Amino acid sequence: MNERAPHHLPPINALVAFECVARHGSFTLAARELETSQSAVSRHIATLETWLAARLFERSRAGATLTEAGRRFRVGVASGLAAIRRSAAETTEMGSAEQVVIACSHETSHFLIMPRYAELRRALGEDVGIRVLTYHYHAQSLPADLAADIRLTWEPGDTAPEDRVVAMKEEVRPVCAPAYAATHADVLAGPAAGWGPLTLLDLVRPNEGWATWEDWFAAAGQPERPPRRLGIDSYAYVLEAAVGGHGIALGWRHFIERYLDAGTLIALGEGFVRFERTHYGVLTEHGRHKPLARKCLEFFRLAGT
Repeated sequence: MNERAPHHLPPINALVAFECVARHGSFTLAARELETSQSAVSRHIATLETWLAARLFERSRAGATLTEAGRRFRVGVASGLAAIRRSAAETTEMGSAEQVVIACSHETSHFLIMPRYAELRRALGEDVGIRVLTYHYHAQSLPADLAADIRLTWEPGDTAPEDRVVAMKEEVRPVCAPAYAATHADVLAGPAAGWGPLTLLDLVRPNEGWATWEDWFAAAGQPERPPRRLGIDSYAYVLEAAVGGHGIALGWRHFIERYLDAGTLIALGEGFVRFERTHYGVLTEHGRHKPLARKCLEFFRLAGT
């Protein structure tokens, strides 16, 4: 083993990329989470393997599998990064006592929080710090070491009733661009049974409980022949594809309001179809003792009405 000075560590970006690829078993998914290119992730891993003089992954079309050396290295990297995240969160909290930390999926942050961010600031006070920690919904949960005060989730677990609110009920309806609706006006004027000639924009990644096209057709009526489907693995991209006129998307009431108000999307069908699934705001053990966190939780109750 090469002798190195105690402070001589592998590049931090390479360590983060390694942990992400190891967790996903995929260079592609790691690149998406890190918001970079697959080639950049590959370069980070190559740099790390050179630095360590060890092969960390076996690559195949099915993904990336850790070697024995990679498995051993992952234990230390995961522990080290977790400790850094925990210390950073604690330091941030010390630097801003008046702060609320909200954990949610990227989609919830993008469509539910950020459009209402100014309202949230006014509700909590302009001097209050607001920190949003996001994760990909297919990962199912936020890493436990991040000290969030509130989680926005489809799965409230055994949270006490007084520590949770309904942030959003699942109500969906199809939406599309005005130009797409005009092009297919004859088909859209009829029932869903005749939607065979249309293109459905389909969210293909696993999720936390969102309704699917199958759920909607079960309520609205099955098409006589299956429409074409365009699979997309991010809901943000699903709506962008709809705005671009590439097909019809399922729109969640609280996610599509600004698109409908702006006229970039129009609503189709007989109205919103409500499902039993509910998106909650819940206080964590960390936030349960913070009055400011409870004030923030009440904002999400009102936002969901």
